Amino acid sequence: MTEASSQAAAYAPIVRFLHWLVAPLVFVEFALGWAMPRLTQASAPTGVIGWHLSVGALLLAIMWVRVVCRLIYEPDPAGGPVARGRLAEVTHLTLYVTLIAVPITGWANASSRGWVVRLLGFLFYPLLTGRNSALGDAMGTVHGWLAWVLLVLSIAHIADALFHRFVLRDDVLQRIMLTPRRKPFR
Repeated sequence: MTEASSQAAAYAPIVRFLHWLVAPLVFVEFALGWAMPRLTQASAPTGVIGWHLSVGALLLAIMWVRVVCRLIYEPDPAGGPVARGRLAEVTHLTLYVTLIAVPITGWANASSRGWVVRLLGFLFYPLLTGRNSALGDAMGTVHGWLAWVLLVLSIAHIADALFHRFVLRDDVLQRIMLTPRRKPFR
């Protein structure tokens, strides 16, 4: 097996930091979502539900910063076949869109329940829908489906990073590490 090596530069430090900030928060959100009780009309945004709303609000804010950083610090191509590069671009775009759409649909559903969504406990997000809104209610269903899509995309993203590291033996994974090394894994 030949050893491949990408000569692309590491991502900007802020991009690497935000990536590793978002990654565990996404999995915390999945855990909170699974731990939440089944929502009813009588449900209140307390306990696990409140934590889920708070972490979702934080993720949404961080993702907007990530979008801005991605526009400012466009990554160098990783090298390799053009088709693989295009697939990576599409996958990253889909991850970004989903990482924004999941919290927005959850926020819309919370708004239709009359729940206030707060960033860091004090910055209030405005209501996206009216109370008992059919659109907001429907967004709860969309939120659930998009969360599953995000889970699949996240697993695929991790699997691809590991594929690059251990099968292709290139430095694609190293580019996003908090302290990147320039030598490929041997």
